[in-house]
Amino acid sequence: FFSPPRKAPRLRFFPRHKPHPATMREILHLQAGQCGNQIGAKFWEVICAEHGISTADGMYAGDADLQLANIGVYYNEATDGRYVPRAVLVDLEPGVMDTIRSSPVGPLFRPDNFCFGQSGAGNNWAKGHYTEGAELIETVMDVVRKEAEACDCLQGFQLCHSLGGGTGSGMGTLLTSKIREEFPDRIMSTYSVIPSPKVSDTVVEPYNATLSVHQLVENADQCFTLDNEALYDICQRTLKISQPTYGDLNHLVSVAMCGTTCSLRFPGQLNCDLRKLSVNMVPFPRLHFFMCGLAPLFAREHEGYVARDATSMLRDSLGNALCAADFTHGRYLTAAALFRGNYGSSEVDTAMLDITSSHSEYLVEWIPNNIKASLSAKPVHGTRAGVTFVANSTAIQDVWRRVNEQFVPMFRRKAFLHWYTGEGMDEMEFMEAESNMNDLVTEYQQYQDAGVDDEEGEYDEEYDDGAGYEG
Repeated sequence: FFSPPRKAPRLRFFPRHKPHPATMREILHLQAGQCGNQIGAKFWEVICAEHGISTADGMYAGDADLQLANIGVYYNEATDGRYVPRAVLVDLEPGVMDTIRSSPVGPLFRPDNFCFGQSGAGNNWAKGHYTEGAELIETVMDVVRKEAEACDCLQGFQLCHSLGGGTGSGMGTLLTSKIREEFPDRIMSTYSVIPSPKVSDTVVEPYNATLSVHQLVENADQCFTLDNEALYDICQRTLKISQPTYGDLNHLVSVAMCGTTCSLRFPGQLNCDLRKLSVNMVPFPRLHFFMCGLAPLFAREHEGYVARDATSMLRDSLGNALCAADFTHGRYLTAAALFRGNYGSSEVDTAMLDITSSHSEYLVEWIPNNIKASLSAKPVHGTRAGVTFVANSTAIQDVWRRVNEQFVPMFRRKAFLHWYTGEGMDEMEFMEAESNMNDLVTEYQQYQDAGVDDEEGEYDEEYDDGAGYEG
């Protein structure tokens, strides 16, 4: 008698090869307040699409080895092969958290990483920074510590928030200062929604924004400034969307965020990471507020008419600024062009040469090679190529001037001040914040007017704590 042949054991296929852990440089994502959480939720949608992660269950559903190569930059891998975003979600009221939980990306997030209060900040910076926010901050920091300890080589933090509300501005800046205390050598990068020129969502926005900038000058390494009016303008003028929703605006912000970390996640010929970006973009410690531009952006019916070469893309990105400040009103201290797609290094060099020669009057001449380039093979999801342009331009002073012009008349008459002093704030803090913002504007103007042959001592700055403040 012959026994029947045994059934061959079923082979189990594991996910594709993962790199040695030492190569991974993780980023810990934070989102605070309603605006920050809405941008963050859209960001994770875009990131999941780029890495082939299903938003329904966090499992890999992509088709390219490149998608998994550096997936650890933004994700932790759970035991069942599921990928969990390395994200901490913070708010002082539960409403937005409930919305995110029930959204398509809700199942992705670890339940313990939702940190929220019950009372809300009510558009009051003092509540977010000193009272309600201070009660919740230790819970948030426990989650941050736990996520940071699980990293092999934490590169830094990125925070999404707005400067005009209560939680994003007040508690967001409290979070940056706490993280700076505990992780002084890590990069702190923020994506900050700043007040728009014509449209305002809250009456006390000038107070909240001024107090926030006062903190960000000291506690952040790089701030990418965004505003709703510029985003609306791009949606209507370029994308031909007649009635843009916040989802459309947030998608633009998400693509810009993905562009700044692309070469960390998808290796290319010229790599760039958060630290390289900081080192090349920040000539003076306080001047770290960046403006972003994107390309390609076009209406769907115009797709066949869009030029794809690197030079055209780079020029287009200058016209699609996500912040309502005009590049031509100032000068570039530094800039970075982050190319994505199948470009050769010679094509990128040609594009860089073209932009430096055609925009030479807008580049400060005392920093000779002030545009950095990076090149990554992975294009923006759904396109064949793209560019994210990041500029440290003195034109950003227009934004701070505008906020200050709104701040001064209210503060001189002490309008709405009782809401802040009632939470334990002192008027002196408002005066310090105003002084700090005025100093910032003065510094930008000073370096905009500087020439190669100016006296060296004239531009020496003191960056000691409290320098430039009057008691």
